[in-house]
Amino acid sequence: MPYTIPNNSCVGCDNCRPQCPTGAIQLEDDEYWIDPCLCNNCEGFYPEPQCVIACPTNAPIPWQAKKGRCKVEPRDATSQDLFSNGKNNPFASAIAIWEACNLLAQRTSLNWEQDAEGYLCYSRQVSQGKGAIAFHIQDPFNVSDLITNLEALETMDIRAACLHLIFAAYATTLEQPWEQEFSLDERQIEKYLGLEKRKDLNKTAKLTLMKNLVQQACSLLISIDWPQQGRVKGFSVTKSRLWHLVHVQHHFQEDDIGCKYLVGLTFKIKAGVWAQYFLNKQACKERTAFYQYGSLPKTVLTTVMSIWQQHEGAVRLMLWLLFKTKMGREQRITVPTLLRIAYGGEKVTLASRQREERKRLLRTFESDLEVLNHLGVKPMFDPVTYPSEIQPLWAKLMGIPEDPDEALEFWINDGGGETRLTDSGPRGKWNLLMNARILSFELPPEWEQQISDSEKKQRRTIKNRRRVRITGDLVGEQILEARKNLNLSQRELAKLTGKSQSWIRDVENGRLKAKIEDQALLRKVLNLA
Repeated sequence: MPYTIPNNSCVGCDNCRPQCPTGAIQLEDDEYWIDPCLCNNCEGFYPEPQCVIACPTNAPIPWQAKKGRCKVEPRDATSQDLFSNGKNNPFASAIAIWEACNLLAQRTSLNWEQDAEGYLCYSRQVSQGKGAIAFHIQDPFNVSDLITNLEALETMDIRAACLHLIFAAYATTLEQPWEQEFSLDERQIEKYLGLEKRKDLNKTAKLTLMKNLVQQACSLLISIDWPQQGRVKGFSVTKSRLWHLVHVQHHFQEDDIGCKYLVGLTFKIKAGVWAQYFLNKQACKERTAFYQYGSLPKTVLTTVMSIWQQHEGAVRLMLWLLFKTKMGREQRITVPTLLRIAYGGEKVTLASRQREERKRLLRTFESDLEVLNHLGVKPMFDPVTYPSEIQPLWAKLMGIPEDPDEALEFWINDGGGETRLTDSGPRGKWNLLMNARILSFELPPEWEQQISDSEKKQRRTIKNRRRVRITGDLVGEQILEARKNLNLSQRELAKLTGKSQSWIRDVENGRLKAKIEDQALLRKVLNLA
């Protein structure tokens, strides 16, 4: 239990503050207070709390949780709230933000190396090896030190990625985020993360969590060596903060004996110099810098906060897909890539060698895919490399018709077939999965990027041009032949196109003519020219 100082009995000798090993004792407005986020009773440093020993009046007393409501005192105005539509908000989505999000989510699973000075460094090449991007991490509680070992990295919280994304959303609200600050308080963070529903956490626990997550998100140092791209000249950034934690303002409520209770926090943040190159509206118009943004769904933040303990792999995949799908939903992704992102290369290598580890990893992977599917991030399995035989059971059950008569016929046919829906995976399922791909991920509506009217017109023009290129109507015989060549059932083709099985059947039999848009979709799925 942390300690607190009743200022009514404090003589202001300042003996205690230098003795505190965690720096928890602080002086504000000529009054002492002990930060409950930092005080740990000197455990791991001394057998007894040093503030009690050093105080001539024995003023420090054990801290007790504040009872009753907190007074709402006047504060400086913060930046405007995000998610004005209740669903999503623009956010900076440049490679610097993506890689930082991956770092906060995957942590020790990444390929960390030691630089020439002995500090941990994560780096990767960009622009086909012409440039590079690298990260160092400062100790969140001792900002003068860089992390040198993986043990310190393991203490970082995956939920810090949520604060990182919130900062990226606030950065898009500023014209020059590398020069301008934005501020947010604990009430806004609580609303964004859904912490107002956590009745099991008291006020101090929530404030401690928020402060730790903000400090971790602001502990990243980025180095960029970017080559010239078109009219945008090359540039270099060396060990610059990704996010500057400019100031933390503490809000207190004092009791009758002068004990200060922490009841609120306000954080002032400023983006690093990376924003001058990747989030610069004016320079982007002049084609001398980039302005890269996407759409941040609020549900991503609340989902991470609710499932991060039980399904960390699903959280990692969801955060990675938030940026990956922005680059194009139709990109095919291999299963080994998803496994490496969700669980790390070391676990995948271990699973390839040991049978029990392999079975455990496959169960976890299929469970995490089911979680994503339940959240609306639905995987579309490649019918050629990822056939139904090796798909998760929950995916197979999705194909059961809802109509009772059709469902009865389905189960009769399933029971009389050579293979059944509930059969275990085939022998060598792991090797088959190592060559399997997911065609795309179907996204929830709130993941869709907010598009301006001018962009809509431009896309509509491009779409019309594509329609002109498609010549000749697709007939049912062509669809039937192409489907059979790909070994697809009508149900599988319906799933890939987002149509019903009866619609596919009617089109193939010639009872229904597909619209131009549907013909284009069928050509794409069936690989027809």
